Amino acid sequence: MILNHQIQKSENPSELEPVVLIHGLFGSLSNLGMLARAFDQRTVIQLDVRNHGLSEHSEQMNYDLMAQDVLETLDYLQIQKFSLIGHSMGGKIGMKVAEKAENRLVRLIVLDIAPFAYQENHHEQIFKALFAVQEAAPASRLQATEIMKKFIQEDMVIQFLLKSFTQGKWRFNLNAIFAHYAEILSWQEIKPYTKPVLFLRGGLSPYIHKPEHFDAIKEQFPVAEIKEVLNVGHWLHAEKTDEVLLEISNFLK
Repeated sequence: MILNHQIQKSENPSELEPVVLIHGLFGSLSNLGMLARAFDQRTVIQLDVRNHGLSEHSEQMNYDLMAQDVLETLDYLQIQKFSLIGHSMGGKIGMKVAEKAENRLVRLIVLDIAPFAYQENHHEQIFKALFAVQEAAPASRLQATEIMKKFIQEDMVIQFLLKSFTQGKWRFNLNAIFAHYAEILSWQEIKPYTKPVLFLRGGLSPYIHKPEHFDAIKEQFPVAEIKEVLNVGHWLHAEKTDEVLLEISNFLK
């Protein structure tokens, strides 16, 4: 599948490899825009993964397929070598890309997710809110907001989700995402990947927090660096953009 994409080309082209940005669950390519804008010396490719944004909808959704989509899109764009930054689900897609295209991936940066099969459902209330909006098909964002407030208390989460609401509908394929949610939480271990990887974790986030999360990283990415961004949750790149960019920039040098 060729994914919907947005390309930002440098005004001062260099020999540095392009950077690919991959968003998380319920997101779209604009979600990592605050990072994309900082790379003025590189070509940046932002992607909508399958069933999200303006990319195609499909009844099939797993990490193998989503990583293959990324590689097919980069082949279409005639990009051979690249670095990749992925947040949450996008980080897992990036880790699967590392397994499938080790010789093409220069650097991998994973934002707040581990190569681990999570058991906790962090999205139960979100799914209830999304399905309630889908069933009601409200005419305005204000009406959609009022429906979602019955299920979700965090305004930031509601506003994030509403970025994918247009003309009374969700841009993402809610039914397919719900059907494959267990696969999105899950993970099939990959053989040890020994090239450079940076994991950035939110200090207040549960996703890289337990000993088994750190063990999973070290087993599958034995030379990875794991760094903590203090006093932030899962959306660390939005909460402390400058600090996250500094870590990424130092790693990509």
